[in-house]
Amino acid sequence: MSKGEATRQRIIAEAAVIFNQHGYEGCSIQQIMAATGLEKGGIYRHFESKEELAAEAFDYAWQLAVSRRWANLDSIPNHVDLLKRYIANYNTRSTLPGGCPLLNTAVDSDNGNPILRERVRKALRGWQSRLKKILQDGIAAGTIKPEIDITQVASLIIGGLEGGMLLSRIEKSDQPLHSALKHLDDYIETQIRNPALRPTKKLQPAIS
Repeated sequence: MSKGEATRQRIIAEAAVIFNQHGYEGCSIQQIMAATGLEKGGIYRHFESKEELAAEAFDYAWQLAVSRRWANLDSIPNHVDLLKRYIANYNTRSTLPGGCPLLNTAVDSDNGNPILRERVRKALRGWQSRLKKILQDGIAAGTIKPEIDITQVASLIIGGLEGGMLLSRIEKSDQPLHSALKHLDDYIETQIRNPALRPTKKLQPAIS
């Protein structure tokens, strides 16, 4: 990596924290200058505009979140257990101060930032696609009920996770998120898992 590219990546990483905490309008170039130790010209040597920097910072922040949420899941062969472990991962704090970048940027870009809004929509579509692929594979493997609507289930999972995080932020309590995670775990166990493959308790041997 060249020195210029390394500087560009450092600006993105520092700016991602500020944008995620303060939003697009609340983040000033002066804050980014202070965080990076660069002058205004040094920042704009790498980015044409604040909007371009914000879009790159969102992509960086979202990739960090995705990497953490999906970490160590490849070794779980059962698709239902994989989904449940993925949901349980939301008990951990975000790797980036400020919380979920998708939620933050979706709210922030709703007032008319088309570049950021499109980045958020792309991230959401990627999230939906990944969940739907797991559900499709689970149906093919027989671990997930074949009659479920995979689009609906993916939306319910995302909505439950994001809604739980939003309520926890508003109430400044982890309880709403924990409640949402428990509800989703129960929903996947009872409504998504193929009952023919649901784990059962071992019967005790009869006493002769």
